[in-house]
Amino acid sequence: MDFSFTPDQERYAAQIRKFAEERVAPHYQEGDRTGEPRPGIWSELAEQGLLGLRVPAALGGRGADCVTTGLALEELARADFNACYAVLQAALIADVLASNGSEEQQARWLPGIASGEALVALCLTEPGHGSDAASIELAAEPAGDGRWLLNGVKTSIMLGAYATHGLVFARTGGPGARGVTAFYAALDDAHLTRTRGRDLGGRSAGRAELRFDGLPVGPEDIVGGEGLGFIQVMRGFDYSRALISLMCLAAAGQSIDEAHEHARSRQAFGGPLGRFQGVAFPLAEHATYLRAARLLAYEALWLKDTGSDPAVPANMAKAWAPRAAVEACHQALLTFGQLGWSEELPIAQRLRDVIGLEIGDGTQQVTRLVVARHLLGREYAP
Repeated sequence: MDFSFTPDQERYAAQIRKFAEERVAPHYQEGDRTGEPRPGIWSELAEQGLLGLRVPAALGGRGADCVTTGLALEELARADFNACYAVLQAALIADVLASNGSEEQQARWLPGIASGEALVALCLTEPGHGSDAASIELAAEPAGDGRWLLNGVKTSIMLGAYATHGLVFARTGGPGARGVTAFYAALDDAHLTRTRGRDLGGRSAGRAELRFDGLPVGPEDIVGGEGLGFIQVMRGFDYSRALISLMCLAAAGQSIDEAHEHARSRQAFGGPLGRFQGVAFPLAEHATYLRAARLLAYEALWLKDTGSDPAVPANMAKAWAPRAAVEACHQALLTFGQLGWSEELPIAQRLRDVIGLEIGDGTQQVTRLVVARHLLGREYAP
C-alpha cells in the first residue's frame, strides 16, 4: 500500500499551486462581488493544461490520470473554488466523450475542450427533475432526415451563462432511462435563452436556466447511441463525485490552515489563542474529518485509474465531504471571530460556495442510496 504521489504528480501539483496563488487567488473575492469570472481566466486554465486533463495527449490534452486530475483541482480550489467548475466540467465531459464517442467524434470535439475554445456544461437537471434525472422531459422532436430539434428547459446548469457547448440529455423515446439520448451540442443562442441564477454562493460560476427553442441536433451529435445516453454516459459520473469532494475539502482545508495561523498569531489573555482547548480541539477535529474524507476521494480516483468500480468510495465521499467542508469552514470562521464574519477575508465566501455542492451532482440522500444499494444489494435497499 502506497500513500504517496508520484514525482510527476507532485511536480504538476506544485506548478498548479504556483499558478493558482499568483494568477487565480487574488481575484477570488472580486468574482463574488461582480458575479463574473475574471476576463481571460479560461484561456489561462487551458494554457496550464487544466481544461485538457482528461483529453488524450494525441488530441491536444494532457492525458492525465484521475488522481492527477484530483490533485490539480485541489490546488485550484484552495485559490478560487469557482474557477474549478470549468476544469471539473471539462474533465467530466471529456471523459464521457472519450469513453463513449467514436474516433471521429473525439477528434472533432476533444481538441476544442483542451484548448478552451469550447467551454462545456453538463445539461441534465430540469425544473421538475433533479435527483430523478431519468425522468427528464426536454424533448428531442424529429425534424426529418434523422435530425431533431431540442425543446424544453434545463435548470441549475453550472457555467450555463457562458458555455459554448453542452452535453445535453433529451428524450427521444418512451418513459424512463432508455428513452433518453445524450447529445454534444453547440449552445447556439439563436435557439436558446439563458437566465442567470441569483445565488448564495458560486456567483462567478454562471449557474443558469437554459430554455431550448428548437436547437437543431443530428445523429453525428449523439454520444453513446440513441436511447443509450443516460445508461452509458451516466456510468462516468461516479468518479466526478470524488473530484467534487476534493474541491470542497481543499477549500475547507485552506480555511482551516488560515485558522491555525490565526490561532498561533492572535494573542488573548496573555498567550496565543491556540493554547486554549476550546480553540485548538475543534480545529484538530475538523482537520481529522477533512483528511479522512480526502482518503476516500483518492481511493475512488485510484480505483478508476486501475479499471475498478469507484462507485462506493466516490459516493461515500460525496455524501460526507461537502458537509464536512461546510462545518470546517464554519469553525474556521468562528475561530477568526469578527474578522471571519466580515468579508475582508475569503472564509465566509468559501462557506457559501461550498454549500452549493451539498446539493449539486448528487445530494447526500442520493449518494447514500447508491452506497446502500451497493452494500445491501438493490433488492434489499430503498
